[in-house]
Amino acid sequence: MTSYRVGVDIGGTFTDIVLLGDDGTIHTKKISSNVGNYAQAIVDGLSELFEEQGLSGRMIEEIRHGTTVASNAILEHKGARTGLVTTKGFRDVLEIRTLRMPRLYDLGWTKPEPLVERYLRQVVDERVDAEGRVERALDPKDGERAIDALLAEKVEAIAICLLNSFANPAHELMLRDIVRRKAPGLSLSVSYEVLPEIKEYERTSTTVVNAYVMPIVARYLKALRKGLDDAGIPARLLLMQSNGGLTTDSAAAARPMNIIESGPAGGVVGAQALARAKGLPKIITFDMGGTTAKASMVEDGEVSRATEYSVGAGIMIGSRLLTGAGYTLKVPAIDLAEVGAGGGSHVWIDAGGSLQIGPESAGALPGPVAYDKGGEVPTVTDANILLGYINPTHLVGGALRLDAGKARAAFKARIADKLGMSLEQAAHGAHLIAASNMIRAIKSVSTERGRDPREFALFAFGGNGPLFACGMAAALGMSRVVVPPSAGLFSSFGLLYADVEHHYARSFRRLLRKADLAEIGRAWDELAGQAMDQLAAEGFSGARARLRRSAALHYQGQTYELVVAVPDGPMDPRMVAHLEEGFGREHEKTYGHRAGADEPVELVAIQVVGQGLREGPGVPERVRPTRAEPQPGAPRRAYFGATHGWMETPILRRSDLATPRSGPLIVEEYDATCVVPPGATASLDGGRNIVIDLV
Repeated sequence: MTSYRVGVDIGGTFTDIVLLGDDGTIHTKKISSNVGNYAQAIVDGLSELFEEQGLSGRMIEEIRHGTTVASNAILEHKGARTGLVTTKGFRDVLEIRTLRMPRLYDLGWTKPEPLVERYLRQVVDERVDAEGRVERALDPKDGERAIDALLAEKVEAIAICLLNSFANPAHELMLRDIVRRKAPGLSLSVSYEVLPEIKEYERTSTTVVNAYVMPIVARYLKALRKGLDDAGIPARLLLMQSNGGLTTDSAAAARPMNIIESGPAGGVVGAQALARAKGLPKIITFDMGGTTAKASMVEDGEVSRATEYSVGAGIMIGSRLLTGAGYTLKVPAIDLAEVGAGGGSHVWIDAGGSLQIGPESAGALPGPVAYDKGGEVPTVTDANILLGYINPTHLVGGALRLDAGKARAAFKARIADKLGMSLEQAAHGAHLIAASNMIRAIKSVSTERGRDPREFALFAFGGNGPLFACGMAAALGMSRVVVPPSAGLFSSFGLLYADVEHHYARSFRRLLRKADLAEIGRAWDELAGQAMDQLAAEGFSGARARLRRSAALHYQGQTYELVVAVPDGPMDPRMVAHLEEGFGREHEKTYGHRAGADEPVELVAIQVVGQGLREGPGVPERVRPTRAEPQPGAPRRAYFGATHGWMETPILRRSDLATPRSGPLIVEEYDATCVVPPGATASLDGGRNIVIDLV
């Protein structure tokens, strides 16, 4: 009997489901997201797919899931009522923050409200120095007083973060034991267990965020597990982490901070796998759905990761160099830039008479005007319908029929007439502004990281990514666009390429040339032991358990560090030289320069990633989609700007590109539409990827 693995990704507009059989067969399903009950949408979508394909829940081996539940709780300030216990004198760390300003010239910018109100922050009179020496011991009665005060306020979760506890956690562990004794069922987040690293605000913020979403995520996962079991689907549930690795549902419930940016990670992991298979050393991923667009970079087969990021600040619409708007999470994450430009993004005119796109979105309900579900504000999708790019009778294989007339009337009344423009000029203007917003995201992960986007291929997916990709690539001077199979469901498909991963880190500040190398080696061995124990508990051992080491380094005196891979081998003078050279190269690549050979390099933190690998290939080399390609429609008129105007444009299937074709042309699929402009050439490679070469 064929067994299947499932990838499920929930977006703001659609929930995408991919079933991959061990024989290479693929079944796909795209349904509207149920904002009120995301778990039920997954169960309903799977049940519909089983009925369509004659499958049963017992045939499912594993479900891999990317979710936005945790990030939504932070964005909407609907997390748990959380209390914080910290060291006397550090009660206001969450409000003082790091003094970073996200808007350079906006003196009226207001910091977001802390996730823990001041009256729910209790202090204890204790002090540990940076070397871990106890300067003032914690009185157990003082600890009990602080915990009792929070319990009296009926908190749903408690975060514990004491000064320098990364060097000596004794006082935090004492408070942990008090909480477990007095309120054994309460959600608890302890900084030494969550993030044993330096930087007081970052550690406090991460510990608080973890506590804040812990009850929300636990309830969601419990409801999803129950829904799957009731539907006869007893498969193991794995969650995508922000770092691109998978984790079990129990581990995700205990450390939900690792799945905050779970949703966008799957597509990047899938793009990394296909780029390696295709031999593309440098790609920029571009994922555009119904609400947002995301960009990331894969270089030399490796995903670009950030060591920290902000959540809850809304959508990033400016330079990545201006940070500090949200709540900091100091956990590894795929380095993503995000803008509020999706198919459902509102098109509107500001007070100065300028055309704007997003960040507000129509979402799944009411959706774009053309959905005919009550939407009145024109959207990017409405503009693309008017331009002839989207077939009103074809979206989601024809299951979602669009009212082009309503889109035309709304766009004319609200946009074109007010701007004194023709309908096609206004719609094309909206298309170009949306593209320019998304180009900023691509520059954020390339130009602002010292990379030239012209050296990269643009790997486009999401329901709207292939529609915009060629125009954006041309504007950036990029010469190649790659559109993978099942592009509109690729974030779900990408989940199937991921491995289980557990990340461990520890602050370990030492000047490399003066450090006790044996001490560093022992510390790495301790982290490796933690990783191997966790993997063994989940059934990964022998060749299926793999370790990767890295180090966070900077020049002495710098505030921020860069992460460098550490090869296997003993920590000896040769390894020191290797790390210093690797850091120098990365510094030059990122910032355009490196210091001289005499400049001391400081180790800031050591890091270990434990990977649990599947037996056999995660995804077969050849996959067989079971959904039949739609019959190509008649050519239709599409608008390609003032230079080309309206052009009669062929409508093709993906398979039609087995013979290279020159644009203009439009490829219509169940889950996405790909627009190839005049002058470009599109073809199909051996992996059924659409490869578009721009002239």
